[in-house]
Amino acid sequence: MKLNALSRRQAISTSGFLLTAALAGPSTSAVAGSASTTVPTSGHSSFRFCLNTATIRGQKVGIDRELKIAAEAGYDAIEPWIESIDAYKSGGGRLSDLRKQASDLGVTIESAIGFPEWLVDDDARRAKGMERAKYEMDLLAQIGGKRLACPPSGITDLTGFDSAKATERYRALLEIGDGLGVLPQFELWGFSKSFHRLGDCVGVAMETGHPKACVLIDVFHLHKGGSDARGLRLLAGNTVQVLHMNDYPSDPPREKIDDSFRVYPGDGVAPIREILGILKGLGGPKVLSLELFSRKMWEQDPLTVAKAGLAKMKALV
Repeated sequence: MKLNALSRRQAISTSGFLLTAALAGPSTSAVAGSASTTVPTSGHSSFRFCLNTATIRGQKVGIDRELKIAAEAGYDAIEPWIESIDAYKSGGGRLSDLRKQASDLGVTIESAIGFPEWLVDDDARRAKGMERAKYEMDLLAQIGGKRLACPPSGITDLTGFDSAKATERYRALLEIGDGLGVLPQFELWGFSKSFHRLGDCVGVAMETGHPKACVLIDVFHLHKGGSDARGLRLLAGNTVQVLHMNDYPSDPPREKIDDSFRVYPGDGVAPIREILGILKGLGGPKVLSLELFSRKMWEQDPLTVAKAGLAKMKALV
């Protein structure tokens, strides 16, 4: 991401789609516990519609207002940024009140965005990253959150990162999540020089041997990282539980594109209908989370932006 303070990149070895045969085994039916048994409420049996608050992050309305916007716009769920939960807590807000507000509004907290440096090689820095991940998952647990996005933060520019180390460290992250009831998702980042390919990320998840291991994918990042979306067909139902929804134009080319070019789903050239069809065919409920980074959208009324994004997603579904 090249949007300076605006994008998610700032906080962040051989691919192979055959990796996922193991993930397709019986144990994956239990992935993510309650997260994998969420019943969609939107009328689309395979999908829940979620608002990633990056889409309205520039308006700085606070998480309590973000929840209200998501509910008023008609979303089933929200995917907040950890920093907004932290700000709410630091400002004297009670996490139990936030949990009740979400429940009263009928909005679930399907995932959240954080950047703990759980993967770095420096032992002291990684220990702090793991503690941070534990803190973020605890925050989520207190407000009823289910999953945490865990991209390869801190190693974005490193090439050839040891997949065995990544496997060991992701397994440790999953075990922390087990104790808190929150699922850390290994997020594919198209800008990462080591984990920008679907096969690489799935391979790490597979090799953990953990029944809840999964990957978080993003329409834009699949394109940026050079993965063919058709590779998703080789995954098991719960290997992917959340899809970040967005789109991109045909120009600039993949090598030069950055987050500033993200557009509403359906307004670009991404094979979104194909992706949705594959995910539906895998089985299990899927969370479609609208994640955009647009200065123009951040200058608009947040409810208007949220409603427009939901309409675009529903049209594609």
